[in-house]
Amino acid sequence: MGQTMEPTAPAPHTPPDAERLRRWRMVLGADSADSTGCGLTGQDAAMDGALNALYGGGAGKTSGDRGSGGRSAGLGASAPSVARWLGDIRTYFPSSVVQVMQRDAIDRLGLAALLLEPEMLEAVEADVHLVGTLLSLGKAMPETTKETARAVVRKVVDDLEKRLESRTRATLTGALDRSARISRPRHRDIDWNRTIRANLKNYLTLPAPDGTATTATTGTVVPERLIGYGRSSRSAKKDIVLCVDQSGSMAASVVYASVFGAVLASMRTLSTRLVVFDTAVVDLTDQLDDPVDVLFGTRLGGGTDINRALAYCQSRITRPADTVVVLISDLYEGGIRDEMLKRVAAMKASGVQFVTLLALSDEGASAYDHEHAAALGALGAPAFACTPDLFPDVMAAAIEKRPLPIPDKEAQP
Repeated sequence: MGQTMEPTAPAPHTPPDAERLRRWRMVLGADSADSTGCGLTGQDAAMDGALNALYGGGAGKTSGDRGSGGRSAGLGASAPSVARWLGDIRTYFPSSVVQVMQRDAIDRLGLAALLLEPEMLEAVEADVHLVGTLLSLGKAMPETTKETARAVVRKVVDDLEKRLESRTRATLTGALDRSARISRPRHRDIDWNRTIRANLKNYLTLPAPDGTATTATTGTVVPERLIGYGRSSRSAKKDIVLCVDQSGSMAASVVYASVFGAVLASMRTLSTRLVVFDTAVVDLTDQLDDPVDVLFGTRLGGGTDINRALAYCQSRITRPADTVVVLISDLYEGGIRDEMLKRVAAMKASGVQFVTLLALSDEGASAYDHEHAAALGALGAPAFACTPDLFPDVMAAAIEKRPLPIPDKEAQP
């Protein structure tokens, strides 16, 4: 792995050639020590050792061993060694790099089991991927760790809500207001500003009342189309159904979907349902007031039966023309493919706005079933990956029944 940190600033008297060698040694890692002839000391050696412990080859000294030659690879199998290493990387690297290194340590070195220990959870940098890993551990988590794990998940969820809630509410409130406007309003309900803008093409120039050529002419707008304010109502204007694949590959999407589900459920103009599925279907709508409860109600892993999940969602739709169904899945269907497609076609024919997201995460869709994605696209339900920042715009477009803002690189398969 290339090292993304800023090297320690050289002393004023360091020769330029020596500084270049030092930089190359930091970039190339411990294997280049002989070829560069450059040894590392101080913080350079500590940073290099932390990286080499994860990305180097072979076992050796652990995080606590510092020397002029740095440290050789290997975190060891003990929790204290890993805890020291976690502390080191948080000292020497920015948060974004720490999260990547933690993720790699879990994947490359099989450290997931150590996350079952409370002291490990207290040492890690919490992020969406860590939450996904904790959820995947599921029932294996001992009681002594559950409260610590819940606190870690709570911190991540709270941070996500702060980041996403205000824009989501503002974007969707505007979309709901626009979708609620009426085209045949009573006189007192006419929105004159929007009515005039909508009819500017009908502007007519008329002669002055006395018919003289010297008198200035006047103009008028002919309001062929009236636009009215949407009548306020305490009932929901739109029904939202989030249908989320909880297979292991969708961990980050499950986290974001739970947060967005809680935000949508807090808007009284929306009626929000959250359904998660693998080969079974679980309705978590009654837990939407707390996304942490939602997350601990999921069980990452297992198979996938999209058709069964859509059948459940379809049975809960009572106002098709006012319903948006969002399927979040990589589309690796283990159920009946043709039935799945027929259900989507039937929902769209009834007036449901159907959205297919291959992933709801910052990383996009790492893998998905291209054949199923193409089939959904042919039905008018294009499948694409969506970032959390784009999700409010996607939902606003679906609510207003206008084309979805599909990212250029994620065009229809």
